Amino acid sequence: MRKVKPARKLGRNAAHRKATLSSLSTQLLLHKRIETTEAKAKETRKVVEKIITKARKGTVHAQREIFKDIRDKEAIKTLFEEIVGKVGDRPGGYTRIVKLCPRFGDAAKMAVIELVDFTEAPVAAPKAAKQDRSKRVKGSKKAEGEAVAPAPKTAPKAKAEPEAEAPAEAKAPEAPESAE
Repeated sequence: MRKVKPARKLGRNAAHRKATLSSLSTQLLLHKRIETTEAKAKETRKVVEKIITKARKGTVHAQREIFKDIRDKEAIKTLFEEIVGKVGDRPGGYTRIVKLCPRFGDAAKMAVIELVDFTEAPVAAPKAAKQDRSKRVKGSKKAEGEAVAPAPKTAPKAKAEPEAEAPAEAKAPEAPESAE
């Protein structure tokens, strides 16, 4: 006899779990990439994969079936116009889960779930060159020696001359007010 492996309960009752997965699915379809806990990502993957497979049929009936799960017109419009067109003939596997480091507050396992065909090349942040310790430490002999070294020669900059203050004598002295 086939025994069904039960789905994750996510610490919620049935209605709350359905609402959570619907919300996560909607956000995934709109933004193409979301960050959530690993358990929620794995459950969301099941829901989204089935939704995209239904959407590939492109019928009105499929739209109505999907609208039962996702109650956002903008998400459904994005699904049928953008996502289904890009998915093409892919036979499943529309999402990818990338595990992240644990969340700081409660050490929950975190993950990013994203649509496979919509991933962009990761933008690498420019790494700052590691600064030598001698440059960081204030009283270092090495840092003092480098400070004395001549600066590279460049075109001389024109220095703005500070404005000379007007002498105090040039101003007319103010007469004291008479108290009458």
